[in-house]
Amino acid sequence: MTDSIEPSTSTSDPNSNSTPTPTILLHPRREPFEHGLLPIQKLIFTDPVQALTQLKEKLSSSLALRVGSAALADALQISSDHARLILDTLSSVLHSESDPLVTARPEDVDSIGADLRDLVLFLYIQSYKRLLPRSHKDSAAVADVWPSTSAFDGYLSALSPLQLVRSNTRRFMPSLADEEAHQLSYLQKHLANILSLLSEPVEGEGEESMLLWLGLLIEIPFLQILTMKGFEHLGFLIHFGDKGSEGVPLSQAAPFFANSDPDMPAVPVLASQVHDWLLEIIAASLEHVSEKNSAKESGSPSSSDQDIAMSDASPGSAKASQSASSSFFIEGVSKSSYVKQASDLKNSSVKAVRVEHCERVHVILASKRVCIVNCRECIFFLGVNQRPLIVGDNHKLQVAPYNTFYSQLGEHMTEVGIDATINRWHEPLALGVIDPHDSLSHPAGVADAQTESAACLDPDQFTNFLIPNWFEGEPIKSTRNNPFPLPDLYFTSQQRNKKNLGEIQQILREAPLEENRKRELSCALHIYFKDWLYASGNIRQLYCLLGD
Repeated sequence: MTDSIEPSTSTSDPNSNSTPTPTILLHPRREPFEHGLLPIQKLIFTDPVQALTQLKEKLSSSLALRVGSAALADALQISSDHARLILDTLSSVLHSESDPLVTARPEDVDSIGADLRDLVLFLYIQSYKRLLPRSHKDSAAVADVWPSTSAFDGYLSALSPLQLVRSNTRRFMPSLADEEAHQLSYLQKHLANILSLLSEPVEGEGEESMLLWLGLLIEIPFLQILTMKGFEHLGFLIHFGDKGSEGVPLSQAAPFFANSDPDMPAVPVLASQVHDWLLEIIAASLEHVSEKNSAKESGSPSSSDQDIAMSDASPGSAKASQSASSSFFIEGVSKSSYVKQASDLKNSSVKAVRVEHCERVHVILASKRVCIVNCRECIFFLGVNQRPLIVGDNHKLQVAPYNTFYSQLGEHMTEVGIDATINRWHEPLALGVIDPHDSLSHPAGVADAQTESAACLDPDQFTNFLIPNWFEGEPIKSTRNNPFPLPDLYFTSQQRNKKNLGEIQQILREAPLEENRKRELSCALHIYFKDWLYASGNIRQLYCLLGD
């Protein structure tokens, strides 16, 4: 979107009962909807308001209003692994970079815990249903209902990742604008429930029940009020203006708190008043998205809506695109290697990596967390502070320690808070095969089926990956080797292979052979090495280097 944020003002009479007229547009935060949904059945409540209100009351005994994994596991009757997963996932999609959970070291997460209000919102949106493929004729009727039915049941999962690419199925998937409209509609429908979970009930008699509302004293025996701090927690789900405006506190965009004295506690407002004001803004925002979609369909696409098309799988078809929401997509990589520099990820804060629909791919990444979805016969060389999450229909996956470095790796890891002394690559957490957040129907009895986990790569198959200096003028930094220590088995195997290679080289150098026999031996070694390059698939790395 290209709308700049301006202070919210109202032309209403201060003594009138009308809700202030919105002058800005609202956007959903994509992070919680794209990276914050967990396929755990116990997190999907039949009546989320009742369940979460009771949970809120049970966990609000702490004065700090923060919840650790032990208390969460007990309250939700889930495993400690799942409770910790909730905290780790929440920390990756939080809106506030200054929240203690975001900056916590992995060993301190359980003691620091999550803010109860953020946690409640995170658990509430676990009922969210993703948008159906565009071609479904009844998506509006079933998109926000669970469980639901669909004529596309099993279609996407029946295809292998390569078939998915070659069939150009990506063009049937919702565009970024479609997804934004769907998320806005979800917020519109559930706004009253969301505000009730952030509000505080007030009950009193006489003067205690009097509230100043738009200049009028009104008496209500029971009401819900929203404090400025509670209102700002809506920033977990929404923001006003463009991506760059997310740093502006929500309270400064609202007429209720915009002019509050920073040295004085802001006066709470009626939750119903906030509800009416936000509904008007959401309606205007939906209309804006609809107009942009109409303009695009009529042949005048907007540069701010970067829908990403999946191309045919071929060596030259790899595409990388950055969406208006600053999500970064790399698609269509086949028989090739793809490299991006830090400068290519402008205005982005990378917190989570999601690898989806890959087949026979080697993925090397250093990140706080990674989610692997619907992949086959892939090897992941990981440097991660959180357990790798594996969900969906996966087959024959392998994980291994991180195996490379480049000159600025240490600097980048420090910038995003990755601790090289903690690597949980070998502790994959496998969840369900079925994603309860899609809008597809699934066969009975498979809802609780667990996905196939990943095996550890044989240490004798482990090799280092050398990143060449492709980019001229790259400054020399401090990183000269892999910052993640290798486990003993892999280190021992690597040292043994180096020793064996050195011994073979020495034998060849000292072999009492005539020159023509040496040439024959060298030729034979070259042929065997070439055969190995093709058999292992490593030949493509040479082609990439030659091409660059």
